[in-house]
Amino acid sequence: MDAIGRVDPKQDADEALVALYTSHYRSLVRIAALLLHDTAAAEDVVQDAFVAMHGSWRRLKDPDKALAYLRQAVVNRARSRLRHLKVVDRKTPPPVPESAQIHGAYVPSAEHGALNALERQHVLTALRSLPHRQREVLVLRYYADLSEAQIAEAMGISPGAVKSHASRGIAALRQTMERSS
Repeated sequence: MDAIGRVDPKQDADEALVALYTSHYRSLVRIAALLLHDTAAAEDVVQDAFVAMHGSWRRLKDPDKALAYLRQAVVNRARSRLRHLKVVDRKTPPPVPESAQIHGAYVPSAEHGALNALERQHVLTALRSLPHRQREVLVLRYYADLSEAQIAEAMGISPGAVKSHASRGIAALRQTMERSS
């Protein structure tokens, strides 16, 4: 390999990759670390890219572009890792306080359950006190998770009326909840 990263076509895959690794490993790890904000993960990504290149060396059409291929592989693998981490973060349940754990399993306290039931009953009572249209809009929006357009269609009213009923209903619900607290 020469100074600008061109690979000697006479070298076999092992020799060429050792030369690439020796010359460019650190710069590739820096690229990945800047993308991932995690040096250990960056090193894994770069190692995986080198392993993949070794496996596909014979299919490489232009060995002079091996460094460009590696850079692209590192960037793609870093992106893939970031996407994976986003999914993991979305699917991870919130942490449970240590006081509510028994042998690693979450066990809600009796007090927690009673307070939740009391709060739910309080909200339902306040909701029942609302005018019929406001109650319908709030139930369809927050319990059925419908959009304003879907609510308007279901109730046979305009989207503007849905917004108005929702706004008034929330304000009345808040006022009722505050008064009884």
